Amino acid sequence: MKRIFLGAIFAASLSVGCDSGFVTHEAKPNGSNSDTAGKVVGGHDHPSEGPHHGTLIELGNEEYHAELIHDETTVTVYVLDKTAKQSVPIEAADMTINLVHDGKPTQFKLAASPDANDPAGKSSRFSLQDSGLVKELEHDHAGAKLSLFIEGKAYRGEIHHEHEGHEHH
Repeated sequence: MKRIFLGAIFAASLSVGCDSGFVTHEAKPNGSNSDTAGKVVGGHDHPSEGPHHGTLIELGNEEYHAELIHDETTVTVYVLDKTAKQSVPIEAADMTINLVHDGKPTQFKLAASPDANDPAGKSSRFSLQDSGLVKELEHDHAGAKLSLFIEGKAYRGEIHHEHEGHEHH
């Protein structure tokens, strides 16, 4: 009886929504200019790419998204709305990327770096110049997580680095 009940709860939780922390990505051909709609999973669209063509990170039950981009030395994260199309300026001085390197937990703080359109005291962009973090993210750590606060609520999302379209030197 317990198994049937727990199975029913599990099945119901799958049909209610996606709270797994993972974003379903759909590969796009090089040079594609398609919009940000991704695969349809569980009856709704999942964005597959942000406005800066970076890796999306689901926050909450798709309440928000973050978009991670980097070059050889700098990691930048943008806070986006639930559609992953519009910037969301937040009142935060920084956000954190946590990962494990050589068996040790390591924390990287990305400082607020407001875009020109962000209102005073808020930022939708956060960045850190740290080639070590760039290298860590290139290794696609299974445990890499983004942590931030939006309107007093803590959000955490799994970082899954996309290697498509990046040139590695």
